[in-house]
Amino acid sequence: MFALPFALVGFTLGVLKTGSFNGQVLLLVLLCMIFARSAAMAFNRYLDRNIDQANPRTANREIPAGVISPKNALLFVIINCLLFIATTWFINLLCFYLSPVSLIVVLGYSFTKRFTFLCHFVLGLGLSLAPIGAYLAMGGGFDLIPILFSALVFVWVSGFDIIYALQDEEFDKSNALYSVPATIGKKSALRVSEGLHLICIVLLFFAVRALLANFSEFGWIIYLAAGIFSALLIYQHSLVRPNDLSRVNLAFFTTNGIASVIFGSLFILDVLV
Repeated sequence: MFALPFALVGFTLGVLKTGSFNGQVLLLVLLCMIFARSAAMAFNRYLDRNIDQANPRTANREIPAGVISPKNALLFVIINCLLFIATTWFINLLCFYLSPVSLIVVLGYSFTKRFTFLCHFVLGLGLSLAPIGAYLAMGGGFDLIPILFSALVFVWVSGFDIIYALQDEEFDKSNALYSVPATIGKKSALRVSEGLHLICIVLLFFAVRALLANFSEFGWIIYLAAGIFSALLIYQHSLVRPNDLSRVNLAFFTTNGIASVIFGSLFILDVLV
């Protein structure tokens, strides 16, 4: 819900850049997204199984609850990593050579909360690979516009992950785990998140300007897409207060998921019409 629409944005930019649509590459990009995300989520659950068991908020997750064994979870991670690398081989050599780097980033996030409060930014980096990765899959190379979209995904995801981490501030402190809320407190963490999302809106503005300057396919719909995305970023901050975290899931999952899907859909619609 978060990264996939921006992967499709990157793919669409690649289509516009190269002037050709390749359905096989699109399918391979979608498979890469599925395999990489599945590996990352499962590895996070595997590595954090003891932490999840100790945290009342996460004690009902599959591994602590005994629904899935740690061994099977790790096997699932390995299978998805191999499938991801194999899939990139059928895209192009650049994607294949970069595939281990991608996996290091998306899997490495799970370690970071043990030693740095910058863990949110590593998660943001992992999801920010989606638009530039899909663009490279279409043979577009490294260009400014997909890099701008990767940059805005980076600060967007980092910002809303800080909101999500508010729930575990006390648990993280008592278990020697790192996060922005555990380091500077809920109130200051929310200010950091707001600052990151302000940067995201600015980057989105520059990305839209670059789209209009370089591609004739875009018109008023991209303004609508950017406006809705920005409004939902602002809206989520009205849902959470340092002393009221009851709507964190609405801010984290629902609002950001809707923002991403709407932006990606309108972006593609603007190209089509």
